Amino acid sequence: MKRLLITGAAGNLGKILREGLKGYADILRLSDISDMGQAGPGEEIVTCDLSDRAAVHELTRDCDGIVHLGGISVEAAFDDLLQANLLGTYNLYEGARKNGVKRVMFASSNHTIGFYDRTTLLDETVTLRPDSLYGVTKCYGEALASYYYDKFDLETVSVRIGSCFPEPLNRRMLSTWMSPRDFVSLIQAIFDATMTGHLVMYGVSPNKSVWWNNDHAAFLGWNPQDSSEKFRAAVEAKFPAEDRQDPAVIYQGGPFAANRHFED
Repeated sequence: MKRLLITGAAGNLGKILREGLKGYADILRLSDISDMGQAGPGEEIVTCDLSDRAAVHELTRDCDGIVHLGGISVEAAFDDLLQANLLGTYNLYEGARKNGVKRVMFASSNHTIGFYDRTTLLDETVTLRPDSLYGVTKCYGEALASYYYDKFDLETVSVRIGSCFPEPLNRRMLSTWMSPRDFVSLIQAIFDATMTGHLVMYGVSPNKSVWWNNDHAAFLGWNPQDSSEKFRAAVEAKFPAEDRQDPAVIYQGGPFAANRHFED
């Protein structure tokens, strides 16, 4: 791959990929509205507001693939989400289409299905049940990706990311955790694949307790290596046993499902 664009490169996931994908492409084009520091070897730094369509068109020029992490990654006011996650994602896909980009990794979220209870094992066919306005915007992104594949043959792997940190930060993450190493290898598998179509899958390591099934995505050849189990004793010692009547425990979305409507 000659040039791979990473939007949201200043965020947690963007930093993981900036380090982990060194040498994977000839050039990593890194974009955000926040400071990304200086470009290193094999890097391009492009400050870009995703709500600016003309700027996004230039951002996506001469790219072989796009990792779309950009936007707001937490619950927020609708007007803010409208610019960053709805308009920004549309602009990204329009730029990709007009510039002939062949494949996108769209950072979707487990919050697209956050109102399923934790006793339900989910695959990619389940009905969307977003737990937040943020989750709604990720449902939109998945639908937009599907449209651009069916209409324009622009492939996307929409990854419903769980929780990607060096280690689980609470009891819930024992089920939702994806290690940084597994995330990097997933991105490589997505762009190494001969074809993907529009694929919806879950971004999670092979933990002992899981809520999501990726069997349908086995053709990618992704072989995640890590498990949250090695952290279980420390996490359970640090955090008290969960209240089984708490909506944040009942539902897979955790606090996103339990919280009130953001704008109330």
